[in-house]
Amino acid sequence: MEKSEIIGTIEKFKRWLNGERKSRYTVTEYSMLARDFLRFTGKAPSEIGYDDIEGYKAYLALEKRYSKGSQYLCIKAVRSLFKCFGIDPPKNLTSPTRSKKVPVYLTEEETRRLLNYSYSNIRDLAIVSILVYTGIRVSELCSLNIADVDLESGTLKVISGKGDKDRITLMSNACISTLKEYMAIRQRARSDSRALFLTYRMNRIDPSAVQRMISSASREAGISKKVTPHVLRHTFATTILRNGGDIRFIQKLLGHSSIATTEIYTHIDENTLRKMYEKFKPTY
Repeated sequence: MEKSEIIGTIEKFKRWLNGERKSRYTVTEYSMLARDFLRFTGKAPSEIGYDDIEGYKAYLALEKRYSKGSQYLCIKAVRSLFKCFGIDPPKNLTSPTRSKKVPVYLTEEETRRLLNYSYSNIRDLAIVSILVYTGIRVSELCSLNIADVDLESGTLKVISGKGDKDRITLMSNACISTLKEYMAIRQRARSDSRALFLTYRMNRIDPSAVQRMISSASREAGISKKVTPHVLRHTFATTILRNGGDIRFIQKLLGHSSIATTEIYTHIDENTLRKMYEKFKPTY
């Protein structure tokens, strides 16, 4: 496949993804992964066979040294590429089984440290507050517009979340208070953007910028764990469960289509497990 043919194929793929109403982050990520796949095979999707897929899977595992999670994402993007062109993919285009490790989450003390950290601006504190108190995905946070915030009812409207589903999520009083303070500044910003959170250049903030900010703040707050926006999402779910929240209530807040996904995020932490054991253990 010539370079110009790859470019043309990826442009068509992007248009198809947009037509499927995928988020702009999904469009960017899938396009990049599909481009890498086409460059590796050097073939058009209609010409790709069993051996090409076996070689690609070995390339991801041995040369790229990708984790099972990353390999899963690559295969998912490639399957979408085949679907875009109406082609049945080779039967061996399958993803590795991802291990179900207990994800990292913050303790209550660590969460307080992150919230009480002296941020250089109210925007960063507002971002952390929303992630901690609502559990929304970082892509959903970056996609928020001013109009999606209702401070009176204490709700956020998440438009076209994962799986192209809109939903309403709730905010605590502490989160509302921080967001009110931020909104007073945001409304004065000289920008035509509808985005809730802007960069210093008045552009919509992106997930990588949020990730860097949270990573830096958590280190300076004395948290030894590697903290990501997804760690805060898991912390939210774990805390709700620990406080007695029903798993279907958590599923609704997190925007999961399957209860099985929610169960992965809401394991019972060790301290809660010990308390429950002490309360319900058999006595002989």
